[in-house]
Amino acid sequence: MIKMVVTDIDGTIYSPKIGVTEEIKDCFRKLKRNNIKLVIATGRTIKSTQGMAGKFGVEVPLICYQGAIVANYTGEIWNAKYYDEKTARQVINDLRAKNIHMNVYVNDQLYVENDDDYIKEYIKDKMITYKVVNSFDELKFDRLNKVLAIDNDKNVINSLVKELGEKYKENTFVVKSTDYFCEIADKGATKGNAVRFLAQKWGFDLSEVLAIGDQNNDIDMVKVSGVGVAMGNGTPEIKKEADYITETVENFGFIEAMNKFVFKGEGN
Repeated sequence: MIKMVVTDIDGTIYSPKIGVTEEIKDCFRKLKRNNIKLVIATGRTIKSTQGMAGKFGVEVPLICYQGAIVANYTGEIWNAKYYDEKTARQVINDLRAKNIHMNVYVNDQLYVENDDDYIKEYIKDKMITYKVVNSFDELKFDRLNKVLAIDNDKNVINSLVKELGEKYKENTFVVKSTDYFCEIADKGATKGNAVRFLAQKWGFDLSEVLAIGDQNNDIDMVKVSGVGVAMGNGTPEIKKEADYITETVENFGFIEAMNKFVFKGEGN
């Protein structure tokens, strides 16, 4: 029996094409009526995730920054995995040498060195602001959430994931969250670890958890959960690891998965 549902946002319950739909909001309400714990898990910031949860009409726990932060809806942090400053500065220097655009997140604030088209495109639908600094070297990294590398060439991102993942494997988690995003954070900052934390906090067995997502940063939580679901629009990698492949986000794959594994044909 599923007691906890963990869902990604982008490409899973939301896309720019369909926006925030009443169908998903109705499904969330049905989960609540059935006393199912709902958790949102995303690479987004706390503020951005709060904003999306609000649009969907739910006040639920949040897994942010791929799992680096677990918080309640008000932003009270339950668990945090901050990135090592020394390693982060080495990563930043590596990315500078390759002329890669970087977003750096410190204490839930987004910073950039370059006020370019990458950042302007990135913040669309994110409900966040950013600050421009002359250099990341002048920032204090006391609560560094993650570094995000962005490039329009998916081959560049694939190479970065492999290169940085190998170079900093001792204390760093590197993953592709879209074809154009390379996420870099503390080794323990995964959605799977965040799912484990919440299951233990609430006394659930992992077999009682369903996790659903579409990108490679969702693979970890899909693998650790009793039921792991990949979206029809998901990457080949997550589909390979999932227990079930549902419909696409535009065809309400989230709702199909809930009907199959949680509600099981039951009425309202």
